[in-house]
Amino acid sequence: MARHITERGVRLIKRLEGFSSIMYFDIAGFATIGYGHLVKPNEKDLFKNGISESYAIDLLKKDIIVAENAVTPLITVHLNNNQFDALVSFTFNLGAAALQRSSLRRKINREEHESVPAEFMRWIYAGGKKSSGLIHRRKLEAEVYSM
Repeated sequence: MARHITERGVRLIKRLEGFSSIMYFDIAGFATIGYGHLVKPNEKDLFKNGISESYAIDLLKKDIIVAENAVTPLITVHLNNNQFDALVSFTFNLGAAALQRSSLRRKINREEHESVPAEFMRWIYAGGKKSSGLIHRRKLEAEVYSM
């Protein structure tokens, strides 16, 4: 059975991403709209006039399912809801490949939960530079994970 993020986790992602009704380029240079939806090349015309918040929420729900489906097979130990929410937020932001290759994943799967907050804080760079936005995001994800 598929596991799902909690409503609190959805609110966390919405807060961290913020809402934009128009396309913009995120800190890593990716075209983005809504609540952190990465615009695919075939979607650029679709979004050229912007989107409503309700449409952004629909996109968010679909994007969260992708992140949930990435976390579930990569984590082999039981997670409480807060831990799962934090990892879905992390994966939503960075993608499944980042989680898959991370020491964060390895430490979680070895149940080294006390070292996980420090692992989140290794993911604070964009374009080779520390990002204050990513520092804030990882601190919140680490807090949620540790609750």
